[in-house]
Amino acid sequence: MTTIPPKMTAVEMESFLEREFPQVFGAANIYVVEAVAHRFARMRCRYHHSQLRPGGTISGPTMMTLADTGLYVAILASIGPVALAVTTNLNVNFLKKPEQKDLIAECRLIKLGRRLAVGEVAIWSDGAPDDLVAHATGTYSIPPDR
Repeated sequence: MTTIPPKMTAVEMESFLEREFPQVFGAANIYVVEAVAHRFARMRCRYHHSQLRPGGTISGPTMMTLADTGLYVAILASIGPVALAVTTNLNVNFLKKPEQKDLIAECRLIKLGRRLAVGEVAIWSDGAPDDLVAHATGTYSIPPDR
């Protein structure tokens, strides 16, 4: 693990997300920042029955949002509050039907450049960290004026 401190704490990140993205991080509070470090974030998606798709599995869009948000949080933890960092690519492999419980995502940045960041995300059902339900990779564009 790196010794570089994060630019934002988990509490600062939650406040930023609530302010900048109230449609996702407002009153519902489904996606939670559990931990941040330089080039790292751990997120939780609280289970809710509205996330289910036919067959009783948690929907792909729920897991994709968790992966995308986790990468965004890992980037901001590393560079500071830059609202206009945007996803340019997100690839998700769904590996297993998740249980009807909270999902946990751990996000690590593989590359953090001045204009691009690339990361990977491991997602599992709460309590089963060795049994991935999805794996994602993503690329973000970072605006030049941060």
